[in-house]
Amino acid sequence: MARYRYFSMSVETEAVKTVAGLMALAARTAPKACGLDSIAIEIVTGKEQDRIAEKMIQIAKDTGVVFFRINGEQVKASDATVLIGVNGEKTTGLNCGGCGQVSCIDMAKAYAAAKSHKTDYKGPNCIFKISDLGIAVGSAVKTASIHNVDNRVMYTAGVAAMKLGMLKGCSLVYGIPLKASGRNVFWAAPVEH
Repeated sequence: MARYRYFSMSVETEAVKTVAGLMALAARTAPKACGLDSIAIEIVTGKEQDRIAEKMIQIAKDTGVVFFRINGEQVKASDATVLIGVNGEKTTGLNCGGCGQVSCIDMAKAYAAAKSHKTDYKGPNCIFKISDLGIAVGSAVKTASIHNVDNRVMYTAGVAAMKLGMLKGCSLVYGIPLKASGRNVFWAAPVEH
């Protein structure tokens, strides 16, 4: 029995890594506003993933925001994590006002001024770039779902990855941890024995 479990988990973990690659493909080919691609994608496993999890747990200790710790423990228990980010500082030049500024030039000025703020993300961001990120993330998690890989979109994992210097140039990042197991580590409550 123990031999089967070891073999089974190895196969499942490798399958999850394959699905992570398919998720990256789905995110890359997802539709983009004006056909301009500002999406960045990275797949992390092992020590890199553990670094993100530890950073999330540290953020929870530093801020008192408990769900960073909970999510950090979930990332640590995962087989892989897909990071998807966007450079929302880039604009389309449409002056649409969706970012809350009058023009793209005003948005760029406001973004430059916000770089000194101590917030998780800097903004304002181009609404089209943020929409692109949402579509890319949606395409990626759809792909995970089609292949029956448990996953969860985490703002917390994205914040930790950015604080660790991952996906440089991105103004907003989400992390999507992945796990293949008999119990969904992201949603199911622990079973009491």
